[in-house]
Amino acid sequence: MLRKNGLSVDHIVDAQIVGVNGRILDRKSMGEDLFWAIRGGGGASFGVILSYKIKLVRVPEIVTVFRVEKTFAENDTEIVYKWQHIADKIDNDLFIRLLVQPITVKNDNESSKAEKSTTTIQATFKSLFLGDATRLISVMNKDFPELGLMKEDCKEMSWIESVLDWANFDKETSVDVLLNRIPKSVKFLKRKSDYVQKPIQKNGLEGLWKKMIELGKGGMVLNPYGGRMSEIPASETPFPHRAGKIFKIQYSVTWEEEGAEADKKYVNAMRELYSYMTPFVSKYPRGAYLNYRDIDIGISHNCKNSYQEGKVYGVKYFMNNFERLVKVKSDVDPQNFFCYEQSIPPLLK
Repeated sequence: MLRKNGLSVDHIVDAQIVGVNGRILDRKSMGEDLFWAIRGGGGASFGVILSYKIKLVRVPEIVTVFRVEKTFAENDTEIVYKWQHIADKIDNDLFIRLLVQPITVKNDNESSKAEKSTTTIQATFKSLFLGDATRLISVMNKDFPELGLMKEDCKEMSWIESVLDWANFDKETSVDVLLNRIPKSVKFLKRKSDYVQKPIQKNGLEGLWKKMIELGKGGMVLNPYGGRMSEIPASETPFPHRAGKIFKIQYSVTWEEEGAEADKKYVNAMRELYSYMTPFVSKYPRGAYLNYRDIDIGISHNCKNSYQEGKVYGVKYFMNNFERLVKVKSDVDPQNFFCYEQSIPPLLK
């Protein structure tokens, strides 16, 4: 719902934090600078967050979801290319996530010389629409007919049921499952992030497909911005990635094999894909999303002299908001008590 309403940090109206002196502070007692910092600036750099008070937004009684999959054989390059041009500009009630990943498919050719399977690229379009299926089809036919969405692809439900659907639970699952904080299984994972400001050309997409097939591991999740995200000033909260960003990329790989060799294999695959994408993503600095913590983009080794190291990753996460975060940190935690690998550093006096 970020294209309609922005992020959760845009709706925080109060908070409680334990500061470096052990006092419990609310918005009034902490002051507006610290309150600004803990709404997207990495609250653990400033204290221990006890609670946030969030102003809820209204949702319609009926929302609609769909999931449509396309492969290279189904002209997915053309469809992905068009998606880049409309995903941040389409009706604000519509959010269309795109998942791109290599998959193995069986060949229909029965010849003994033919390969039994081949690797191709699958593009999965997964959507949440704040309205009914009839209006959704009308919006899609007008702005994104290339996807070929049909009424039978759409499922109407309540918003809370859509949360279950997005989490890949079956329709019989009770909403009570959302109260369970224990994951189904423990897996290993690596996440990285990027932002795209200009659509990737078709030859760039085709080169990307070849690279992903070559690597054979992981995928890319593309989340469109635009709408309300483009209306909120970059300095309103520490989160700066607003106007001018078409979509965010999450590079994602998950594995179950244990051991250093497996870790190295999968992590290096994501690093190689990230490196390949350099010409296509934001620059000076190359932006990153804080919630996909990525120590590859820099860490602080020494909490007693961390400003220069912190600036390396800090400007990627926070852009021009980094220096204001440093000032707040210097005021509320000048001795850098709340320090970790990617915390906000203070300016030493």
